[in-house]
Amino acid sequence: GDMVIVDGDQGIILVAPDALVLRQYQGLQEQRQRRRRLLEEQRDLPAITADGVEIHLRANIELPDDSSLVRRMNADGVGLYRSEFLFMNRPDIPDEEEQYQAFSRVVTEMAGAPVTIRSLDIGADKGLSDDETTVHNALNPALGLRGLRLCLRRPEWFRPHLRAILRASALGPVRLMLPMLSSMSQLLQSRALVSELQAELRGEGLPCDPEMPLGIMVEVPAVAMAAHYFAGRADFFSIGTNDLIQYALAVDRGDDDVNDLFDPLHVGVLALIQHTIAAGRAKGIPVAMCGEMAANPAFTPLLLGLGLREFSMYPGAIPEVKEIIRQTSIAEAEQLAMGALAGEFSVPLETGHS
Repeated sequence: GDMVIVDGDQGIILVAPDALVLRQYQGLQEQRQRRRRLLEEQRDLPAITADGVEIHLRANIELPDDSSLVRRMNADGVGLYRSEFLFMNRPDIPDEEEQYQAFSRVVTEMAGAPVTIRSLDIGADKGLSDDETTVHNALNPALGLRGLRLCLRRPEWFRPHLRAILRASALGPVRLMLPMLSSMSQLLQSRALVSELQAELRGEGLPCDPEMPLGIMVEVPAVAMAAHYFAGRADFFSIGTNDLIQYALAVDRGDDDVNDLFDPLHVGVLALIQHTIAAGRAKGIPVAMCGEMAANPAFTPLLLGLGLREFSMYPGAIPEVKEIIRQTSIAEAEQLAMGALAGEFSVPLETGHS
């Protein structure tokens, strides 16, 4: 029955606060609500930098119901649909029709805005009830059988999964994104499978987009370093900073003992991001960022300076990131990025985000 205050900014819980502390936090809560209302009043303003460069702000979602919030925040579509949430917390594997219904609902509700569906990303911190996957038995799950690696080993899951995505692509612009890709052979194998299933669906009289873009998440440092090589075969990149930072710095992002070493501003991490963006630009393919770094407004000017023009984040972060974009010029952002790449960390380290 105690009154409890949860302070998400400071990461603390206050149990049975006295009247003074309670009033202070109620005041902070009211300030935040006013700030949120102010930002939402600007929802229809374009995401254009102070010097006129258009930026795409898309949303990360987990469930079909999230699409209503995407529309409310006036996002430019869905930059990451985490399809694995259809598979989790249940005793069975969803069949093709159930997946198709979920995907088609999002595509339809986006009304012509692009929807990027990440193929099943199971493993490491996200397991299934199927104990045959051996996901939980790996010595190091983050480096084991996960994401695309697991899907290519389980065609009985992967084929109906891809068929459902392909069928949904007939209803609007859908992009397929492959997670945890580390080799060209995986990309070519996936592309061949997609082509095979497109022909299969046509033979059954089921429509699909024959030109559906096939892209990859850049979250393995070796892929970032070889981005020019992969850009010749992938239709787009999306940088997954959560895992890219973890692998680049050899820091388990879920381990509190080394959490202080998880540093998005490490010069090596910034160089990987810049290299990936430059490779995509050189090959003429879009490059987005869908990791937590994209959602943190403290990093927005830096990412603009590194060349990023497409961000994807949880919907609630869009208004604040948009506000920063509108206040920032690319020339200023590029100066900031040059300094950061030289080790001059003028970007605030205390960002308010974990």
